[in-house]
Amino acid sequence: MRKIFAVFLAASVVGTPLAAIAQVKPASAGKQAVVQKDVVKKKVVIRKGGWVKGRRLSASDRRRATEIDYRAFQLSTPPRGYHWIRLKNNFLLVGITSGLISQVHEAR
Repeated sequence: MRKIFAVFLAASVVGTPLAAIAQVKPASAGKQAVVQKDVVKKKVVIRKGGWVKGRRLSASDRRRATEIDYRAFQLSTPPRGYHWIRLKNNFLLVGITSGLISQVHEAR
């Protein structure tokens, strides 16, 4: 009985590392992993200052704008809640609180 037990013990000591090696599959040199990447380009919008009726002025445009005297440039009287401003070479009738453009006149 001791001999059988000793044979099983020796077989388990020798067989355990062999079983572990048999489970690990070596990577074949011929196969390569394919990695697929999705490239997303960020769309950049550049505004050229094309003022359009109904568009809202941004905060930076409001800071750059100067309020003008509409009589000096022969513009119509602004309705209540609106004022005339000048941005670059354009006169805009803009809502004071909303910032919506109501009229656009290009200076010559």
